Amino acid sequence: MATNIFHRSENLVKLAERLRLYNPNNNHPSFSSSNFFNINIQNQKCNVNEVVKKEQELKPELGTDPINSSSSNSRRARAAVLVCLFEDQQGHLRVILTKRASTVSTYSGEVSLPGGKVEEGDANDMETALREAEEEIGLDRSLVDVVTVLESFTAKKGIIVIPVVGILCDRNAFNPVINTAEVAAIFDAPLEMFLKDENRREQKVEYMGDQYVLHFFDHETEKEKYIIWALTAGILIKAASVVYQRLPDFHERRPRFWNRSRQ
Repeated sequence: MATNIFHRSENLVKLAERLRLYNPNNNHPSFSSSNFFNINIQNQKCNVNEVVKKEQELKPELGTDPINSSSSNSRRARAAVLVCLFEDQQGHLRVILTKRASTVSTYSGEVSLPGGKVEEGDANDMETALREAEEEIGLDRSLVDVVTVLESFTAKKGIIVIPVVGILCDRNAFNPVINTAEVAAIFDAPLEMFLKDENRREQKVEYMGDQYVLHFFDHETEKEKYIIWALTAGILIKAASVVYQRLPDFHERRPRFWNRSRQ
């Protein structure tokens, strides 16, 4: 019985329907104080093609890399990550995360979302995120319902990162296969923790005249303690704000360069 409960979750169905209506162009959404599941909207069917259409319409919003303006360079400087959500047995939303291998050339040993740079054969950002998740942790793309694309983030090195939100309806159907060349561990964390002040630290930073705050979220599993911070934390704060329709309990004060591709 437990293996089928996720298929019948009305909560995930309603969440998917609402997220498909999300518009990144609305920079100041009116967050409701009601629970994020208690929303009455017309039942609708949507597939990845419709999300692709939305992404194409948002190309001016997503922009291009301000450092590399040619199409080939901007494509090389673009990446996508998968914000993969699922329900635990208590009905709480959780997000899949990885710890990067110590041998990778960038951000070794740090916590990240599954994802990576766009490759030549990728049709769109959703394809990139799903492909990378399959390569890194063995997540079969057929198990993931892609529901929306969030605003782009520009990393300090100029790479544009596109967060792709997907829902894993049946967590039990996912049997992780870790690519040890890229990933040291896979774990999951409550999505709502990225809106709470608990288990959070911050550090004030100044970069090129811009003063901002880095957020560090401490998360402990049965096997290991993890720190989720920097761009990954920023993406998850945004994703949680959209899903739960409320602002975080703390002042975010994000770096201006994260928004460079939207300027």
